[in-house]
Amino acid sequence: MNGLLGSWLRRRLWRTAFLCSGGLVVEGVVPEGACVIVANHSSHADTAALLAALPARLRPAVAAAADYWFAGPLRSLTCRALVAGFPVRRGGGTEDLASAAESLRRGHALVLYPEGTRSRDGRIGAFHSGAARVAEEADVPIVPVLLRGTSQVLPVHGRLHRAPVVVRFHAPVPDLATAHRTLTAYGVPTTTPQTPTSPALAPEAAASEEIS
Repeated sequence: MNGLLGSWLRRRLWRTAFLCSGGLVVEGVVPEGACVIVANHSSHADTAALLAALPARLRPAVAAAADYWFAGPLRSLTCRALVAGFPVRRGGGTEDLASAAESLRRGHALVLYPEGTRSRDGRIGAFHSGAARVAEEADVPIVPVLLRGTSQVLPVHGRLHRAPVVVRFHAPVPDLATAHRTLTAYGVPTTTPQTPTSPALAPEAAASEEIS
């Protein structure tokens, strides 16, 4: 269910959920066209926050670990219905992501967590290269997104709590090294040094939308 209606319903669902769980603030310039969203990842609530923030018209789809979210029919159905997830195999993700390029060419958004797993301490690890490859293949920009507060709402192996969440969209960047540096520059530390490939980005003027 990743047609326009399904995307709209998911957006309304997750906006309502955050309205009840502490509020959601969306900052920066939200993408208007096809792009690969790369975000820090510390909670299963990350995906809900992104789907609440992104426009439904982009029909965002989310890369999800095949060995976990698609391990059985019920979990697979839940993942597809609630977050428009599609399976990506650990160790074989590049081929799986290549199949998503066609969706990007149709003007949709693709959400990826380039660390490959949730952070246990909030710090950002090294980025895998799949996001850059699929963005290059589809000729779309990479948009870094910083997520704050999701690990308080739903910690790894923890229970739901009320806490405000911030989703901050940054300007498109040319590569993953710049995306990594952009996210860490805004207060999320890194666990692995990243080699810069272009000048650091200055904070862009940002609009703000609050759901509370």
